[in-house]
Amino acid sequence: MVGPFQDSRGRSDDERPGTARPLSVSALTRRVAGALEGLGRVSVEGEVSRLQRAASGHVYFDLKDLDAKVACAIWRSQAASALRFELREGAQVVVHGKLDVYGPKGGYSLIVQRVEPAGVGALLAQLEALKAELRARGWFERKRPLPAMPTCVGVVSSRDGAALQDFLRTRSQRWPGYPLRFVHTPVQGVGAAAQIARAITRLDESGVDVLCVIRGGGSLEDLWAFNELAVAEALWNTRAPVVSGIGHETDTSLCDLVADVRAHTPTDAAQRAIPDRAALVERLERAGGRLGEALDVVFERAQERLARAQSARVLREPLALLDPRERQLTTAGARLERAVVRREQAAAARLEALQARLARVAPSELLARRTTRLSLAAAALPRAGEQLGQRALERLERARAGLEALSPLAVLRRGYSITTLEGSSAPLSAASQARAGDALLTRTADGVLRSRVVSGDEAR
Repeated sequence: MVGPFQDSRGRSDDERPGTARPLSVSALTRRVAGALEGLGRVSVEGEVSRLQRAASGHVYFDLKDLDAKVACAIWRSQAASALRFELREGAQVVVHGKLDVYGPKGGYSLIVQRVEPAGVGALLAQLEALKAELRARGWFERKRPLPAMPTCVGVVSSRDGAALQDFLRTRSQRWPGYPLRFVHTPVQGVGAAAQIARAITRLDESGVDVLCVIRGGGSLEDLWAFNELAVAEALWNTRAPVVSGIGHETDTSLCDLVADVRAHTPTDAAQRAIPDRAALVERLERAGGRLGEALDVVFERAQERLARAQSARVLREPLALLDPRERQLTTAGARLERAVVRREQAAAARLEALQARLARVAPSELLARRTTRLSLAAAALPRAGEQLGQRALERLERARAGLEALSPLAVLRRGYSITTLEGSSAPLSAASQARAGDALLTRTADGVLRSRVVSGDEAR
């Protein structure tokens, strides 16, 4: 069955050529709104015109260029965060936001989330690059403590700005007349960074204990001098610790990152650098009160000890202290006397022993003993000489008899002889040792015979 809005092919009236159903104005508006939402967040640069600030707090303006314009709106709830500077007619700006369609008027507008001056993007990119460089150098890591009671506080700012007045007003509230040393310098414009750096160096060389660099709020361009390398380098080279109070709490400059202490505002910088006299007086009063209480306790305890001392027996009867001391002295004297006697007796015994030893080794005693020994030795010497001589003769006789028994002559006297070849001392022990014609010498007990070998026969 074919429905009333479909043909035989199942196509609706909108799909049949020449028979498309028209869109309602609302439907078209919704489609356009959906298409614009698909663009997401956009950034558009142009010139501000027809700027209006409604009593409700909303801000309306047109953003235009030579060929087109677009309506822009900043809702009251986002006006503070979207506008960080004074928006003026004819200003060249970059607007960030989302497109929206307003059905009753059939137009579209840009709902603005943030507005920044044209060229701020390049400045921000430059600032981020410089931040990365100084972070790599370690310039953001040093955070020196502030002295609790600086002798003099230095201030670098413009004498014409509200920041200095806020600082001085805070000083008057915390400690009227507290020592300050001020150096004026421009805080924005061409060449301001170099002058700020020179002012910081000059003030640091003057010997201040804390150095405050302050300025009121403003746009990124207004605060740009505090984002330049010259100022950061001057802060890094200071001897005194630095408090930076640049702009408002939401502003963060390169000066804030390099400083030792970052204050949210110039007023906050004064609160951090200048002691609070009332708080200090209050602390002193509390300390004085505690000291008085402590002294009262000390005096009370001293009085109690004095009272106990007054009732002590020692003060009432001082001679009572001497009795035990006298007894101790008497006992010690007796011990000393006994010790002296023992020492004298021991010394006398040692002296007697030494005298006995000395008597034994006296020269006269030694001489007498040795004279006696010499007399005894002299009397025994002749007998000992005779005995030694007799023993020597006996030994000599025994040796002579032994030699006589071993002498070859004794053998010869018993009828033996020794025959040698003439010219040789070796005796012949065999006939084969001599040849016919050899001259022989034969020794007997009473002489020598010479002979010559005619022939020789070996014993068989």
